[in-house]
Amino acid sequence: MSRLLYQGVLGEADESEKLASAPTSPNARDMGHPFNHAEDPKLDDSKLHEECGVCAIHGHPDAARQAYLALYALQHRGQESAGIATADGRQLANIKGMGLVSEIFTDDVLQKLPGPMAIGHTRYSTTGDSALLNAQPIRVESTKGLIAIAHNGNLINLGTVRSRLERAGAVFQTTSDSEIIIQLIAHSKAGTLVDAIADSLSQVEGAFSIVMMTRDRIFAARDPRGFRPLSMGRIKNSDGPDTIVFASETCAFDLLRAEYERDVLPGELVMVTQDGVTSRQFSTGVPRSSCIFEHVYFARPDSRIFGRWVQESRDQMGRQLARESGVPADVIVPVPDSGVTAALGYAEKSEIPFRFGLIRNHYVGRTFIEPEQRVRDFGVKLKLNPVRNLLEGKRVILIDDSIIRGTTSRKIVRMVRGAGAKEVHLRISCPPTISPCFYGVDTPSKRDLIAANQSVEEICRFIEADSLAYLSLDGMLKSCGGEERGFCTACFTGQYPTQWVDVDEILPAAAGV
Repeated sequence: MSRLLYQGVLGEADESEKLASAPTSPNARDMGHPFNHAEDPKLDDSKLHEECGVCAIHGHPDAARQAYLALYALQHRGQESAGIATADGRQLANIKGMGLVSEIFTDDVLQKLPGPMAIGHTRYSTTGDSALLNAQPIRVESTKGLIAIAHNGNLINLGTVRSRLERAGAVFQTTSDSEIIIQLIAHSKAGTLVDAIADSLSQVEGAFSIVMMTRDRIFAARDPRGFRPLSMGRIKNSDGPDTIVFASETCAFDLLRAEYERDVLPGELVMVTQDGVTSRQFSTGVPRSSCIFEHVYFARPDSRIFGRWVQESRDQMGRQLARESGVPADVIVPVPDSGVTAALGYAEKSEIPFRFGLIRNHYVGRTFIEPEQRVRDFGVKLKLNPVRNLLEGKRVILIDDSIIRGTTSRKIVRMVRGAGAKEVHLRISCPPTISPCFYGVDTPSKRDLIAANQSVEEICRFIEADSLAYLSLDGMLKSCGGEERGFCTACFTGQYPTQWVDVDEILPAAAGV
């Protein structure tokens, strides 16, 4: 049985909580899942992890189920916990639990979430933060009324803001960034709720895509630099007002049969009521810094992120990689699953045959979601198996999206060579990752990033490949539509778009999702 935190259909004064149970697999977080990451969640600790995904539904008779479907499509963005809050015009209900969306939200659980409005959240977390208490959405009774909030990203001025709020009498129940935003709203001197939200968002710095809900309204907002994606869609209803939906990725709209309308703009606050959609800018004039790793790895290839299809970017990365670092070979083999699209582009440009020379077992322990290092070190052979007849005696080019620590890359190279490959060349569809991310990505410290401490030649020797090459920074930017789109590339350059803050002064990244 898994524990669910159930904040029921309660009135203004009743804020009691109770624990409910719903049947799930006893090893819920260790089973395969049909919606694996991007092109798939990764094999072990050697990949970065997106922190979470959010969604919101306004004007649907079964909003909870719509939120469930959206979160199902966003499962790759976080697998530690999930939650859905709903509103019916008078009250808010909120249920959240540890595990996968499909295991938490059974039919019986969804029936406890009435109302035509909903927000949802799915979350990944790091060490010490896999607590049900920090699962989202967070529901708070404030001086501005009952509010539920779900947040994707990471704030970088938490210490200063939290200290100021505590001096003003605020009492915090979690370590989440989201609660800080709620407290700012509650302590705002603005006369209306929408003004209080805008005032609060203007006081925080860092990355955030947020959905909020009151008893009768939905809000959606992005930080002024647009670090994290958030899109708006519409389900057209012939017999009434249209349903408005928001999601971290547009792949969720396909499952909802919603039409993509537009991205929420950086620095924009959108409000949806029975009267329609209105918006305002709470911040302007800030350079855009959208996370380019969404296109490299995080997002699903069938999503449109920052106005561009992810599949197109990854295909172009593969083609550009072939231009920059081609090598004579007999076969192109992707590292499943996130290397597939770039490998297809590389193969087409190089005119070298593409083959699935590594087969991934999707039903082995999903160690990538486990925050503890000791759990994640299962060994790549549990996940991948080489197709010997495709590799034996061949010069192989392996295509992967990134190298973080290098340990898994070395295991894969050894595996391919052990299957009889004559040569093994590794090509990476992004530049070397040399710096940690402070904007909502679970990144190792700099000392654990192999490219921050070793040259390409040294990394090549470590992973035991015949050659190693990364996509250039210019090549990656060109593949994603050009530098003018305004991407954050801090993990590749060490040049941060906001004022640098020492990592020790920031709450753990996962606490801010």
